[in-house]
Amino acid sequence: MGMFSLANRTALVTGASSGLGRHFASVLAEAGAHVVLAARRMDRLESVAAEIEKRGGKALPVEMDVTSEESVTGGFAEIKDALGRPCDIIVNNSGMSREGWFTKMSEEDWNAVIDTNLTGVWRVAKHGANAMTAAKVPGSIINIASITGQRTQMMTTAYCVSKAGVEHMTRNMALEMARFGVRVNAIAPGYFKTEINDEFLESAEGQKMIRRVAQRRIGDLTELSGPLLLLASDAGSFMTGSTIVVDGGHLLHPL
Repeated sequence: MGMFSLANRTALVTGASSGLGRHFASVLAEAGAHVVLAARRMDRLESVAAEIEKRGGKALPVEMDVTSEESVTGGFAEIKDALGRPCDIIVNNSGMSREGWFTKMSEEDWNAVIDTNLTGVWRVAKHGANAMTAAKVPGSIINIASITGQRTQMMTTAYCVSKAGVEHMTRNMALEMARFGVRVNAIAPGYFKTEINDEFLESAEGQKMIRRVAQRRIGDLTELSGPLLLLASDAGSFMTGSTIVVDGGHLLHPL
């Protein structure tokens, strides 16, 4: 794979049990990385690990709840014990949404979204960055943002705010970590079909939304593979603090 090769690299993917995270883990493994699969559902992680290993890759499932400091520190300790080295690629993919009017949303729902999507990203990035700097190894942190962090969307205020925060946090992290050789970037996907949104995309409202995408379609997960490998590998060695939008031109829709 040339400059996109991840041979001798170790990559942590949060939210790796399904959806985008599952795809990201497979892509990184195929590029040669030893992938650490992190999420709360251990049975699903073991299934993903088995699939990767069946194709000749290397995978380590680690139970991790990004909303818990104890769980995250325990997960990183487990990685260190199992592999004897830090992850030099971190893909912060864990995320969730609670829909509803902001005037009706409970504090419990608001906090759940912010703690997972924003604080959870900070929590994992912090421990990942500290592990890299302690070992004096360069690396790449990739935070998964969203086009909703750049535009508004009805009934998803907490989600939109969390993703906007991820983008700006990415820039601040990049500034602080550049001197240590750790790059921090973000990917902001548009709509891709996963088990979370498939019902919406098939609905009349979903079809109406798809017609507003410049390319008149949703994305295929494989169309996120290139941007992921660019940021994870040496091909993106002069990129830090950037957000790559992958949305088929959805943000181009006129107001």
